[in-house]
Amino acid sequence: MDTTLIERLGDELYTALRNRAVVEPLTDRHADITIEDAYHVQQRMIMRRQQDGERIVGKKIGVTSRAVMNMLGVYRPDFGYLLDAMIVNEGEAIDTGTLIQPKAEGEIAFLLKRDLTGPGIGNADVLAATECVMPCFEIVDSRIRDWKIKIQDTVADNASCGVFVLGDRAVDPRRIDLATCGMVLEKNGEIVATGAGAAALGSPVNAIAWLANTLGRLGIGLKAGEVVLSGALAAMFPAQKGDNFRVSIGGLGNCSVRFQ
Repeated sequence: MDTTLIERLGDELYTALRNRAVVEPLTDRHADITIEDAYHVQQRMIMRRQQDGERIVGKKIGVTSRAVMNMLGVYRPDFGYLLDAMIVNEGEAIDTGTLIQPKAEGEIAFLLKRDLTGPGIGNADVLAATECVMPCFEIVDSRIRDWKIKIQDTVADNASCGVFVLGDRAVDPRRIDLATCGMVLEKNGEIVATGAGAAALGSPVNAIAWLANTLGRLGIGLKAGEVVLSGALAAMFPAQKGDNFRVSIGGLGNCSVRFQ
């Protein structure tokens, strides 16, 4: 895919984000688009946001759980960038008018105290580089019409990033088994899903190691001070005005988000 087309598609997704509009799947219009092409499109979209003054504050891993894989028909993880404009404070309401077709998913977030640069990163390296972990919500949002995505579509669309909310409790990851900690996800007071840390590539720590090694092969590192979202621990659920979500993760605490 040539540079001109990559830039045009990145600009199209950026404009869709700003206008809160949808576009037709890229894979329907460009059957030959590769995952490498899609990451170049993603980079163009992120560059446009940075030109607006937004700042990269971390990374996210997407499509890590079997439930999300089956829901989307996408069967390999991907990554995207977190920007400061995506941060929502816990207890702060999310205006649904700022999103397009949001879905909420419960995750474990990592805050790094040291750089992590692959390849060759193992789980021990991840734990040594982590300041703390927190329960969190990622509110994913797709610029692709009706979430009709293939892996190339979601990669190009910055891994379907919307906004994210961190819980208010920070926990040392060396004091908890992140693979076995259980998660309960509630929507409007009703339990809609349960899961465990193992849903994210066997462990959220595995997911962070995967990301560090994947980025390392691209010459990109995870930086001290960055937040990394390690992937959904259960299915994601559509969110609309008036909805309230709460996630509880054993040993980590709670995180809640409401939509207005």
